[in-house]
Order: sequence, then C-alpha cells, then structure tokens
Amino acid sequence: MKQHISVLEDEVIRYLSPQPGKVYVDATCGSGGHAKRILEETGGRCFLIGIDKDKNAIKRAEENLRKFSGSFTIIEGGFEEIDSIIKMTKTETVDGILFDLGFSTEQISEKERGFSFLLEGPLDMRYSKKTYLTAEKIINHYSMQELAGIFKEYGELKNPYNIVKKIIEKRKKSPFKTTTEFADFISHFYRSPKKKIHPATLFFQSLRIAVNNEIENLKTGLQKGWEILNKNGRMIVLSFHSLEDRVVKNFFRSRENINILTKKPVIAQDLEIFINPLSRSAKMRAGEKK
Repeated sequence: MKQHISVLEDEVIRYLSPQPGKVYVDATCGSGGHAKRILEETGGRCFLIGIDKDKNAIKRAEENLRKFSGSFTIIEGGFEEIDSIIKMTKTETVDGILFDLGFSTEQISEKERGFSFLLEGPLDMRYSKKTYLTAEKIINHYSMQELAGIFKEYGELKNPYNIVKKIIEKRKKSPFKTTTEFADFISHFYRSPKKKIHPATLFFQSLRIAVNNEIENLKTGLQKGWEILNKNGRMIVLSFHSLEDRVVKNFFRSRENINILTKKPVIAQDLEIFINPLSRSAKMRAGEKK
C-alpha cells in the first residue's frame, strides 16, 4: 500500500499557527499527517482532536501519533457532526480547525474500496461502511434524471444525457459490478474535453460525492465548526476541486466576523507537485474569527 503524503503541510502550519495549551481539530484526520505536524509544532503541548469516518485510517493515525499519547484523541465520525463530537471530549470550543477534503493515497490503493478506476474492485466508494448508499446502487438503480443530475452537478458535465442513456441501456442487459468495467465503458463512449485526465475521472468524482453526501456535509461542517471556534481561532480548508472550493469561498465571504487570511487560495509549488502529484489540484483557504 502506498503511503499518503499530506498536502501543503508547511502552509497549513503557518496559517493555523498552533500554540501550546490550545485545542485543535483535524476534522479529516486520515493517517494523521497534518495532525502529527500540529503536535510536533507545539512539542505535544496542545490537545488535538482527530475525526475520521474510516476505521482503517484511525488505526494508522493512532500508530503514527503514538509518541504523543495523552495529547490527542481520534473519534470515528464525520465533520458534519463536529459539534457533538467535540462535546464527547468534554470540550465546548476550540482554537483551530483543519479540513483536508482530499481522500488519501491509502484509500485509493485499497481496491476493495472502489475509489480508483485503475484498480479492479467493487463499485463501493463509501468512506464509512455505516453508509448504506454505494456507487453500484446509484449506477444500476437511479433514474435517467437522477444520474444526469449527479454527473451535471458534481462532475460539471454540460450534457450528460447521451452517456446516461448508454449506461441505462447497458445495465438493462447486465448490471455494472466493478470499477474497471464502469471506467472502460465510460472510456468507450465519452471523450473528456480535458485531454490530460482520464475520461472516467469526473464520473468517479461525481459518484463519490453523491455516495458520501460530500457537498452538503461540507456546508454543515463549516457552519458547525465556525460556531465552536474561539475568538481569534483559525479555520483552514484544503479543497481539491472547484465545487468544494466554491463552497468554502462563499462560506468565508458570507461571514461578518472573519478576517480572511488568504485573499487568493494558496496552491502547491512546483517542487511539492513534483514530489506529490496529488497536490497539484489543492487549494487552501484560511480565515480567523473576529
């Protein structure tokens, strides 16, 4: 399994500015890369609350952070529940929150999770097994209008109806079962206007967002996170596609009690992109609560 490399680590630390004695939330803890940097920056003298839906990721994070035992806790759940999760730690407010909206290299590498169109696996795409909906259920059972709506809204495809018609024709004969089967089908009938990306990229993105209700959960998480943030507390958000970035930008702009610290989104520099190609689409925005 490939090891995940956290994106924009130095920039996250610079804008979050973690201090000893303060409380921070890594709302998408993953394997604990950013969390480790936050704890290192304070010599383990802050308290970090990690949140993640993925049990495997939590196990990896606890192992990666073990030398900071007593300075952190990681709780299974989603950031849309951030307020109630924080209360579970006997905490009411926090001094900084990080949202890293990308999914990890480990998740992509686990073919049974179904996130990658390059690895054959089930059409799953769930972050948590507690989620009922899967990509297979969407592809094989949603109506033409529902499927087209998902690809149009979450993949920003201008006219998805032609490909959706072909999906429905095919599934009538035999349902889609695997990631590579669906990706090959898309590649045969769809040509992406962006030649550098695989034809199935936006379809997989759309399905993953729909399965995990990502956009609505993000809106809820940002709102609840802002409410529990102390005065002078900071919120850092790393997004990886235009839909997410638009939500974050609009959320920050709609706050009256905010100092926006990033007038333009911070992006990865050439060296980081060379070392970690997944960072090329990252955009970071930061705000401080007045």
